[in-house]
Amino acid sequence: MLAGTHEVYDRAGLTLDVLDTSLHGTTVATNAVLEGKGARVGLLVTRGWAHLLHLAESWTPGPLFGFFDYIKPEPLVEFEDVREITERIDSKGAMLEAVDEDAARQSIDELADAGIEALTICLLNSYANADHEQRVEALAKEQLDDIPVSIFSTITPEFREYARTVTTVMNSYVGGVLRRYLARLAEKLVQNGVTAPLQVVRSDGGLQSIGAAREHPVQTVLSGPSGGVNGAAYVAHRAGHDRILTFDMGGTSTDVAVCVGGVPTITRETRVGSFPVRAPSVEVESIGGGGPIASVSPVTGALQVGPHSAGTTPSPAAYGQGGTEPTVTDANVVLGHLSPQLLGGAMTLDVDAAQAAVQTVADSMGVDVHRAAEGIVAIVNETMLGALRVATVQKGLDPREFALVSFGGAGGLHANALAATLGCFPVIVPPEPGVLSALGFVAADVRNEFGQTAIQTTDRAERAEVAALLSELGRQGDAWLTEESIDRANREIAYVLDMRYHRQGYKLPVDVSVEQLASLDLREVADRFRALHESLYGFSLPGAVEIVNVRAQAVGRVHKPTLADHEAGDASPSAAQVGTQEIWDGGVRRSVPLFDRAQLQHGMRIEGFGIVTQYDATTVVLPAHAATVDRWLNLVIEPTGTS
Repeated sequence: MLAGTHEVYDRAGLTLDVLDTSLHGTTVATNAVLEGKGARVGLLVTRGWAHLLHLAESWTPGPLFGFFDYIKPEPLVEFEDVREITERIDSKGAMLEAVDEDAARQSIDELADAGIEALTICLLNSYANADHEQRVEALAKEQLDDIPVSIFSTITPEFREYARTVTTVMNSYVGGVLRRYLARLAEKLVQNGVTAPLQVVRSDGGLQSIGAAREHPVQTVLSGPSGGVNGAAYVAHRAGHDRILTFDMGGTSTDVAVCVGGVPTITRETRVGSFPVRAPSVEVESIGGGGPIASVSPVTGALQVGPHSAGTTPSPAAYGQGGTEPTVTDANVVLGHLSPQLLGGAMTLDVDAAQAAVQTVADSMGVDVHRAAEGIVAIVNETMLGALRVATVQKGLDPREFALVSFGGAGGLHANALAATLGCFPVIVPPEPGVLSALGFVAADVRNEFGQTAIQTTDRAERAEVAALLSELGRQGDAWLTEESIDRANREIAYVLDMRYHRQGYKLPVDVSVEQLASLDLREVADRFRALHESLYGFSLPGAVEIVNVRAQAVGRVHKPTLADHEAGDASPSAAQVGTQEIWDGGVRRSVPLFDRAQLQHGMRIEGFGIVTQYDATTVVLPAHAATVDRWLNLVIEPTGTS
């Protein structure tokens, strides 16, 4: 981060002390979970629930009878670091059995002596009444000096025992790693002359202070992908497209998401590896990126791509860092889709090494190297199509009603081919696709969410009680915005009721405006839920409607960047052509024009086949398609003959 920041400021002729703020998206928390490198966590639970994390959930990934070979993930807490607390609160919040404080102190001492690095407290039904949890937390802080304590009722006070316990444990598990990382980063920024505050990107694409990130590190576990989705929605909205699919292809992973109405789709429960996480997150489907390794199965002789990736070390063979195994990147080099000169000439690809790597696949299959490279690209395209179908068709959405926004260093290499198969046009490639996440960070608002489980049917619920609970959550949100130093004029509180049909398993969010809160009509809200259910699933039911969770969303509006508007010029792209590139298309060698993105102007039109290169990405325009430069300098790719 520091090296990149210095390079940008050196090019601009500026010094780091002019920074207004530093915005940072990170995968540190995610990697700690995926690599099993988090803290040693102690867990205190209600008596009788010691095996909660091992019992996990009844759902298993896979088709019918998938549970036959399903291996549950190892919990983030070792069983010997779990202790039971004598206490009990019922689901309505009434105390059934008081906390045995002496036994609780003994359990805390045992865990401290065992060498835990963080403590998590998750007591049954504490979402309805947090008194016992808060009392045990106070006891723990009296006995534990430097060991951080996480309690469920302040992380995500909602029901479903396993998911909420995993989420709170994960907050402890990644907390130490993230806090150390952010402390080092903040220190290095100060040493380099940066006096601006550091803000961290949340999983839902919002911003929070470094203090808030240290307190609730679980809110950053999907910090990385959220910035790109934010940036794509921001660019597309200003280009007149409010229904988009985002396609972010990097070296290790490819992330796809849906944005409707100019905003990303937010989910309240996601997964990190095999673990459910109850935290607001941009809804993203992830698969392999440009680094997955291609191989031929010794059993079937079939070509396969991934799941193993070359990563940054040793990286694809073409990067000249010692990699020898064939990757998707190497296949694109062999086909000529990637220019040998990248990063504005600062990096030269090793074409011979890429050829040698892909040749190993070709020899195993008995085909020439170009045929093997085409097979690798075709397979990875189909894999990415699968992720796009999951994000659209599987959820009842027609991909033909969406534009496809392509970004990431490798997105432009594959986006045209994916759109041609799915029919999602136009393809929009922003001016700086390789670093679109940075624009997404700058366009993001400060954000947090406060929720509470309050299960009751609308025909029996008291309007005043529901309104009072929402108002209290709104006050918590407003207090948090004060802590984040947001001016009152820039604050916004939105309210949401998670609702479902009585005894249904899944819920839908129904928005409640500030104006509606003053005279909340639960019958009208129930009718809106039924209408929403019918619009999504094609039917509604006559049964009772149930409120499950109530939530308040606190938003601090920030100044958004302005995207420059350019005048139209000559439609011919000849002034931007910098040469030709030899490619292989269907086994035939052909020469195609090569364009410099920096020289493309509004109104220029590139007929496929064409390749556009720039510092941070490469875009391929296929035959029977054309790319037009719009007024914001986006490349807009559509089938030839369309507008």
